[in-house]
Amino acid sequence: MPELGKTVVLAYSGGLDTSCVLVWLREQGYQVVAYLANIGQEEDFDAARAKATKLGAVKVIIDDRRESFVADFIWPAVQCGLIYEKRYLLGTSIARPCIVKGIVQAALDNDASYISHGATGKGNDQVRFELGVAALAPKVQILAPWRMSEFYNRFQGRTDLFEYAKQNGIPLPVTPKQPWSTDANLLHISFESGILEKPNVEAPKDLYQMTCDPEKAPDTPQIVSIDFKHGVPVRVVDQTSGTEYTQPYQILEYLNTAGGQHGIGRVDLVENRFVGLKSRGVYECPGGEILYRAHLDLETFAMDREVFHFKEELGVKLAKLVYNGFWFSPEGRYLFDCVQASQNAVTGTVNCKLYKGSVFVLSRDAPVSLYNEQLVSMDVQGDYNPKDAQGFIQINGIRLREHHRVSQLQ
Repeated sequence: MPELGKTVVLAYSGGLDTSCVLVWLREQGYQVVAYLANIGQEEDFDAARAKATKLGAVKVIIDDRRESFVADFIWPAVQCGLIYEKRYLLGTSIARPCIVKGIVQAALDNDASYISHGATGKGNDQVRFELGVAALAPKVQILAPWRMSEFYNRFQGRTDLFEYAKQNGIPLPVTPKQPWSTDANLLHISFESGILEKPNVEAPKDLYQMTCDPEKAPDTPQIVSIDFKHGVPVRVVDQTSGTEYTQPYQILEYLNTAGGQHGIGRVDLVENRFVGLKSRGVYECPGGEILYRAHLDLETFAMDREVFHFKEELGVKLAKLVYNGFWFSPEGRYLFDCVQASQNAVTGTVNCKLYKGSVFVLSRDAPVSLYNEQLVSMDVQGDYNPKDAQGFIQINGIRLREHHRVSQLQ
């Protein structure tokens, strides 16, 4: 253990784990600066400040990172089409590097020797936090209570934390009857732990917060138009009301509301954690789902075929890097640059229908596109000679004919 009085900046959420960690760190003799990033979660920040102060934090930092979160993290993820294991839109994974940038600055500003977090020793977030700190401020040390024997031997799990909180007068936003862990931000909300650790049990119907049940969604669809410039959303228009949104934060906020009303963006999955475990998570990401579908459609319309296919392969690799916590890594920066270079042609408009949990692309348009109506038309020959297809097919068929010939000799 370090000298008494050493300053530690704690990534504080106000939930069960970090509230208990704050009190426990004080018991160990640390001066605790509580750092809370505002990345669009529904939070009473004044109450959070008062709570952290009551629990003994010597300073509470409420850092408004919403604009940076959208511009520097969410929009690049949309550009790159990041999705992990084909289903998870990385809402938590993208938020962690945004928070790390803020907490590292807080540690430097307050001459703190340590950064601490409440991430479990079995999860991904410990990796994301600490790899981010290693990349941005390698001299700052990490205190991870869930990996310290004096902590995890005392607290076997959330039941022990509830008892500790009760003994120390720590007010909590969760109860033993609903003990799942949540992580919310402007892009999504995630749910883990509790009954959700049983993958053969359906998630409780009252768990969801951002989306309605698709079966109970409105019978009338909603039409939205999304404008992209170089792969980045720049305008959204609600075709029913005519209202348009151009500010990044407002665009995502509107799409979350509209998508949530139609039950869009729910995912219940078992994923492969970086540390080698499989975990069950439930996610809501309505705005992100709409943007992912619209952006993908515009890409296939406007981009060269081979560039699109290469970008798709690189996007899978980049999503894995981001999920595993390598946002600030040299290979991560390299892949971001590569994928973003493919977005020059991804400028145009996509019209979508939101209905009963799904996003339906209705039409798309772009000022510059490789789609050639004259060339592809079934009614006009255009600059295409059908006889050329004969040689194309024959050349591609050589391999298949040879395979057939050899198979007859076996």
